[in-house]
Amino acid sequence: MKLSGRTALVTGGTSGIGRGLAIRLHEAGSTVIVAGRRADQLDALVRDHPGMDSVVLDMTDPASIRRAFEVVTRTHPELDVLVTMAGIMLPEDLRDPASLAVAEETITTNLLGPRRMLAEFLPFLLEQPEAVVMTVSSGLAFVPLPLTPTYSATKAAIHSLTESLRVQLAGTSVGVLELVPPAVRTPLMGQEDRESAMPLDDYLTEVMALLETQDTGEVLVERVQHLRFAERTGTYDGVLAMLAAGPPA
Repeated sequence: MKLSGRTALVTGGTSGIGRGLAIRLHEAGSTVIVAGRRADQLDALVRDHPGMDSVVLDMTDPASIRRAFEVVTRTHPELDVLVTMAGIMLPEDLRDPASLAVAEETITTNLLGPRRMLAEFLPFLLEQPEAVVMTVSSGLAFVPLPLTPTYSATKAAIHSLTESLRVQLAGTSVGVLELVPPAVRTPLMGQEDRESAMPLDDYLTEVMALLETQDTGEVLVERVQHLRFAERTGTYDGVLAMLAAGPPA
């Protein structure tokens, strides 16, 4: 994937991997539109990175997605990269009926949000000479973290959706990438200082190197491969037991 001279919309861009990826793409020489719910955080990010643009976007609100589409495609008609990143990660006790509210919120954000983004932006991207859609799943799409069952399920669904998207877009001008993070030191589930999680800067550096060589497929850093290939290597049961016993590796 060419990293310079692109125009990329990055959702979930005010914290964690989304923010870091937006900054790295900006530093690589692309025009970046960072999207998120909080205007003050967006303004601060743009102020600190001249040339970056922003748009307020609530991934749980179809009307907000539509407004963002209208703004971005009007102000950046050259848009050719969509990074559709959304993730809330909350613990659930499936024995407790009250946990259904957590599941519904998680599905609305993590699965319906990216799916709605595709519905709005994909027809536009298909008109570009060359474009990329990047989804964001998780290593937990392949071996679930029992503490967060719906989060893991939505990331498995994003993986499946991306596989179908790649097949349907074969032969078009749009390539499809799937970012598959391991546990990374971000605010998600309070992992900022977790020793077992990968440092964010290290993760982003490895991702950017991989993106330079990939136009399609899964973006897999070394730290996530034990999850991604657990079934293939016959280690699935052991990895699941490890996740059940403690924080994600």
